[in-house]
Amino acid sequence: MENSKYPKFTFTWIGGLVLLAGLFVGTMLVSLLNVLWMYFFKINLQYKDWFFMLSNAVGFLTAIAFFDFFIVRGTTKKKLNFNFSSTNFYTYFQIFPLMLGMMFIAEFITAQIPTTGPFFGKYYDFFSEMMDQLTDDPVIMIITAVIMAPIFEEIIFRGIIQKGLINKGVRPWKAIIFSSIIFGLVHANPWQLVGAVLLGCILGLVYYKTKSLLLPMLLHGFNNLCSSLLIIYTKNESFADALNVSEWIVLAMGIILFSLFYYLFMKRNKVHYVEN
Repeated sequence: MENSKYPKFTFTWIGGLVLLAGLFVGTMLVSLLNVLWMYFFKINLQYKDWFFMLSNAVGFLTAIAFFDFFIVRGTTKKKLNFNFSSTNFYTYFQIFPLMLGMMFIAEFITAQIPTTGPFFGKYYDFFSEMMDQLTDDPVIMIITAVIMAPIFEEIIFRGIIQKGLINKGVRPWKAIIFSSIIFGLVHANPWQLVGAVLLGCILGLVYYKTKSLLLPMLLHGFNNLCSSLLIIYTKNESFADALNVSEWIVLAMGIILFSLFYYLFMKRNKVHYVEN
C-alpha cells in the first residue's frame, strides 16, 4: 500500500473543520461575485436558476481543494486521488436493483413523517417552496442533481469522510453509518434526512466492497435522476403516486428487491476489489 498512487489519509475533526472552511470560503466567493454583479449591472444573480448550480459547484470544489491541500498533501505528500475504475456487468446487475429497493423502502419511511401541524406544517411548506424554486428549470435541476451532486458529494462523503475514517482504524460499518448520518444531516430537513441516511449506507457499502468511487457516483446519480423525473412529470417525488399503487406495495417491492440483491451482492457473488 505504501507504493499505491492513492494517498492513505485519515479523517478527523480537523479534517471536518477544513472541509467546512473550504465550503465557507467558496460560498463567500460566490456571494462576493453576486455583490459585484449587483453593483455594476444592477442584477441580483440569486434569482437566476444557474446561480444555485454555480454556488454548489464552487462550494464543493473549494471544500475538496482545502482538504487536499491542508490535509492530504500535508500528511501523505501525495495529491488527493481516487479509484474511478469500472467493474463487471454482474456487479452493476446487483447494485442498481439493490439501490432501487432501498429507494422504495426509504420512500415508505419518509412518508410516515408528518407534513402538517404547528412545527412540521410550516417547515414542510418552507421546504416545498424552496424545492419549487430549485426545480423551475428542469435542465438546471438535472445537471445539478444528476451530474454535479453525485460527483462532489460522493468525493466528500464516501471518498474523504468514509475512506478517511476507515484509514484511521474505524470499523468499516461504523464509518459507513457515520458518513451516511452526516450525509443525511446536511440535507437539513427531515423528509430528505431519512432517505439520505439509508441510501448513504448503500453507497458506502458499495464503495467499501468495490473500492471504486465511480459506482456510488452512478448509483447516486440514478437515485437523483429518478427523483428529478418524478418531480418533472408527476410534480410529486413519489413512486407510489407515479405507479398508482399503495405505499405498502412499494414497501413490499422494496423489501423483496433489497433482500434479494443484497444477498447476491454480499453472499452469492462476493465482490471485493483492492486499490493498487
